[in-house]
Amino acid sequence: MVGLSTPSHTASPSPGLPAHIRPWAAVWSMLIGFFMLMIDSTIVSVANPSIQAGLRTSLTSTIWVTSAYLLGIAVPLLVSGRLGDRFGQKNVFMLGMLVFTAASLGCGLAPSIGVLIIARTVQGVGGALMTPQTQAVIVRIFPRERRGAPMGLWGSVSGVALLVGPLLGGFLVDSIGWQAIFLINVPIGIAGLILAAIFVPVLPTSRPRFDIAGVALSGAGMFLLVFGLQEGTGHNWGRVWGPLTIWELIGAGVALLAVFVLSQVRIGQPLIPMRLFRERDFALASGAVSAMGFTVTSMSLPLLYFLQLVRGFEPTTSAVFMMPSAVLGGVLAPWVGSRLVPRLGAHRVASTGLVIVAGSIAWYTSYLTPSSHIWLALLPSATLGIGNSCVWSPLSLSATHHLPPRDAGAGAGVYNVTRQIGTVLGSACISTLMNARLLAHGIDASGRAAQQAAAAGLPAAIRPGFAQSMSQAMWLPVAVALAGAVVAAFLTGHGGRQAAA
Repeated sequence: MVGLSTPSHTASPSPGLPAHIRPWAAVWSMLIGFFMLMIDSTIVSVANPSIQAGLRTSLTSTIWVTSAYLLGIAVPLLVSGRLGDRFGQKNVFMLGMLVFTAASLGCGLAPSIGVLIIARTVQGVGGALMTPQTQAVIVRIFPRERRGAPMGLWGSVSGVALLVGPLLGGFLVDSIGWQAIFLINVPIGIAGLILAAIFVPVLPTSRPRFDIAGVALSGAGMFLLVFGLQEGTGHNWGRVWGPLTIWELIGAGVALLAVFVLSQVRIGQPLIPMRLFRERDFALASGAVSAMGFTVTSMSLPLLYFLQLVRGFEPTTSAVFMMPSAVLGGVLAPWVGSRLVPRLGAHRVASTGLVIVAGSIAWYTSYLTPSSHIWLALLPSATLGIGNSCVWSPLSLSATHHLPPRDAGAGAGVYNVTRQIGTVLGSACISTLMNARLLAHGIDASGRAAQQAAAAGLPAAIRPGFAQSMSQAMWLPVAVALAGAVVAAFLTGHGGRQAAA
């Protein structure tokens, strides 16, 4: 397999581990599965109009296909790191790969939007089991001074996958159908299982306690918060379940999450060890990566809806507008991690990257009109890739560099939870904002006319209002990216410099 051969100075396992372990073979084997599940965070965005038309459903229900997947990942992540510590990272990773692959088959065969949403939730659970194991294994099989390269690769994969997803999705939707974006995971998942069984080492385990009450509190709180945010416009921010209103659901979600956080301070072995946040770089990197997850997820939905419904592009053609971003992000990310971060510090690189991301999305909005020179939008796509390449690697290096082996599973889980919380909230908030702006322009995105428009294209009379709605919605990820830049600016930068030493 390409990439398994690496320089000898990075090939030795961490002290205390068997000499026969091949660290880079293990990393590449796990990154196959990690890349697959990260792609599935965004691959659906380009297929949304096709799914909406094929299953004859509303815009809000269609976006639930993305939100359900992200929510399915976010909640179990709190405990999946501990599951790896208890039952072995290899075993939990392979279980997650199996669940993810089986659920992908269910998604591809789904006959209705309800079945698809349920299958996507299960798919997310499989992804949650896999995600923290990748970082935890890196921390455990590489000595601290040699984690820079594999952790930089991990960050690069996560960033590139989020932008490659629409490209691959567009090609599959046009050539085969929306079902193919899920079915393609089946052979890849089987191959990933075989490689993980061969190359990922069996590592010593511990016996951590599991906070079941904490899982229930966090899961219920996140669901109520996301449901309220995403369904608010559709219910006119009024009643939704009997006498309960949307605002009461959101308030209950926030209250449950507050109780969850307080409970983590009081128990002996919490899901989220608060001592992790005493480390400045871990706390700040977690906040910044949450903002980046929110930004990447939320900016693609209005952009791709505009390209397909207003400008009439096929999914593959609309995905081409993401190509400069994906290519430049993939090419520059390794250089950023190995050269730029050690020279300038993780704080400067990540903060600048988030500012470039925000500026690129703002630049996009100038082209979201029915009559713009739309191919000029490839320019902000290119700058988006430059910004993207400067974010993921320095943040992951900063967050994980000081983690001791005993916190490998919990730390990786918490860091990924914060990223996933950002993506879930990004999906929910952009759905609400898109619907709200459409209603403000007299366009009902939940009615039969909207379903027909997804299949046949928007009538010319409402295209200006639809385009303006999508353009206005994209200012939300701009604001969140700028907030993330402020947070990243306060990183010490030590993780990047020391990791490269």
